[in-house]
Amino acid sequence: MRKKELAKIIIERLKEEYPDADCTLDYNDAWKLLISVRLAAQCTDARVNVVVPHLYEKFPTIDALANADVSEIEEIVRPCGLGRSKARDISLCMRMLRDEFDSKVPDDFNQLLKLPGVGRKSANLIMGDVFGKPAIVTDTHCIRLVNRMGLVDNIKEPKKVEMALWKIIPPEEGSDFCHRLVYHGREICTARTAPHCDRCCLNDVCKKNIK
Repeated sequence: MRKKELAKIIIERLKEEYPDADCTLDYNDAWKLLISVRLAAQCTDARVNVVVPHLYEKFPTIDALANADVSEIEEIVRPCGLGRSKARDISLCMRMLRDEFDSKVPDDFNQLLKLPGVGRKSANLIMGDVFGKPAIVTDTHCIRLVNRMGLVDNIKEPKKVEMALWKIIPPEEGSDFCHRLVYHGREICTARTAPHCDRCCLNDVCKKNIK
């Protein structure tokens, strides 16, 4: 089976299994999603969702965070791990948004990459979830699952996985597809334990199970 054909089957089955393809990070502004995705590095989305309300209670705007002492930000975000570097990136990112982008998150991928702490994964998430544009978010779930399924061939580098998926995933499906991979990766195709192939809606087409 060609990869495009396999991708089409996987997309449709995951749609049936997880009809609501939502980001698992809580946010109500684009700049807040930027902060949450930075905090989510090596941290669970659930913990980030607990921490950020305290951050916004003390610093409710881009300007407030841009003017905040980095140590004050660090004190609040420390439970997410890597507190010093994350606090520094948040501070620098909010300053750049204020000073260079009129306190608005840009809707251009390359402009997003200029923001401190924003890489391709974060930029794609913003493009897809905030602006409704084509996006492929290659987080750990995505990379693990697309390799297991056979959509990519033993590719581990996020950018290379992203580029490979752009060739086989319809642009309008990319963002939701990646969100569904997160759900499927947490519930069925797990990393720390053996995947629950007996309960998987992709059992018959997954490379892992086809000998």
